[in-house]
Amino acid sequence: MVTALLYILMLLIMVIPHEWGHLIVAKLCDVKVNEFSVGMGPLLFKRQRGETQYSVRLLPLGGFCAMEGEEEASSDPRSYSSKTNLQKTAILLAGVTMNVIIAVLMMTIVLEVSGMASTKLASVVKDSPAAEAGLEAGDKIVTIDGTRISSWNDITASISSYHKGDKMEIEYVRDSKKQTVFLTPELNTDENRYMIGITPQVTRNPIYCVPAGIQSTWNLNKLMIGAFKKMFTGGFNKDDVAGPVGLVKVVDTTRSYGFTSYLLLLAMVSLNLAFFNILPIPGLDGGKLFFIVLKILTGGRVTDDMELKATIVGMGLLLAFVVFITFNDISNLIK
Repeated sequence: MVTALLYILMLLIMVIPHEWGHLIVAKLCDVKVNEFSVGMGPLLFKRQRGETQYSVRLLPLGGFCAMEGEEEASSDPRSYSSKTNLQKTAILLAGVTMNVIIAVLMMTIVLEVSGMASTKLASVVKDSPAAEAGLEAGDKIVTIDGTRISSWNDITASISSYHKGDKMEIEYVRDSKKQTVFLTPELNTDENRYMIGITPQVTRNPIYCVPAGIQSTWNLNKLMIGAFKKMFTGGFNKDDVAGPVGLVKVVDTTRSYGFTSYLLLLAMVSLNLAFFNILPIPGLDGGKLFFIVLKILTGGRVTDDMELKATIVGMGLLLAFVVFITFNDISNLIK
């Protein structure tokens, strides 16, 4: 029961902000929105507010923001099709942007809850290279070998890239004064890495957590791009991909590791949705953006009818992909 509730909550967090982004920007561009729906399939609830019907549908597997003239011809001057390319682009990008914001927010909350390592020292190991050089708890490291330090990861990366025999120059701040020391890292043979004997203070300050949340989201995005490349280089396995059914198992496994693990999953799924949606596949936001560019480049020789036909083909392929992934998910669940 708990897994089911967490799964539905995850889908709502993915879908509602995405479609809400489309809705808000569409209204800002004076586009008539006929329906804003959470869920797909049979109608469970609806309420009319102004010209827009707000509804909840049976299957919590998506949602939509139905704009006038988006999928069909319309003579309404407030239709989506009557708007400029810039306005259409803004409306299409709004959904993806909201998913990225959700991912950043989840990563930031994780850092706020768990705390993150700062560049200020919590302790210095006795008789370590750092202690012998004069570093003390409370010192804030600002540069290493002339390179500016902005995170604990920068510190560990600099120490990891140390070349044997060299002296490491560390600039730090103590009592608002900058000072410099030189030291030689020691090789820890058990872990096979260089160390200088320092541990960081943990901070939950938003000034540090928000930029780190953005950076963590970007790092996650790079991992997804790398995984996507594997699909075309032979490193792809069908079991590496999970659809809506497979996510149930992932949610169930994740919840056993605690609240922050669930938030990390939300960030990953939200970013995956943004990444997938921006792909130039007809039927997706990225496909619509692709046709906007294509129409500009061809001087209008690519017509709305051509786009509609391509969208039908694209949606068919997407449906086939969903069926394949769902079948694979079910097979994995009953193994």
